[in-house]
Amino acid sequence: MKLNEIQDLIKFVAKSGVSEVELETKDVKIVIKTPAGKKEQIYVQTSAPAQQMSAPVQQSAPAADTKAPDVKAPAANDDAKYVTIKSPMIGTFYRSSSPDKPAFVSVGDEISEGKPVCIIEAMKLFNEIESDIKGKIVKVLVNDATPVEYDQPLFLVDPS
Repeated sequence: MKLNEIQDLIKFVAKSGVSEVELETKDVKIVIKTPAGKKEQIYVQTSAPAQQMSAPVQQSAPAADTKAPDVKAPAANDDAKYVTIKSPMIGTFYRSSSPDKPAFVSVGDEISEGKPVCIIEAMKLFNEIESDIKGKIVKVLVNDATPVEYDQPLFLVDPS
């Protein structure tokens, strides 16, 4: 396995949000672990003596822009009365199940516990994100079809 292929694998794992990946071929065994500290630990073992790789290698996860460019943060006094629905994973945020379907929720919609509010795609899997609170959508904080990080705010909800 070439060094650039290993680097691509590291980038893919960092973006996917998985905590551990293990890949083994007849020549190479690679284990990538991403603990809660956001650093990746990569262990490479080779059985072919001709390949020169060092182990362990540590590389920090790539930084991603977590704020949508056209979204303004609410004032501090307004923020206190709203509850934030946050992303449970890294992926791509979608407001609807397909481009020709309406958004799951819009500003002003009433939501209840268990109601789908969006979809986050991670590694070609579409994960339906459900609300864990009851209230009214006040603001959508992320643009459709944009990448989101773990724990990134997606919606502001007025629980009253």
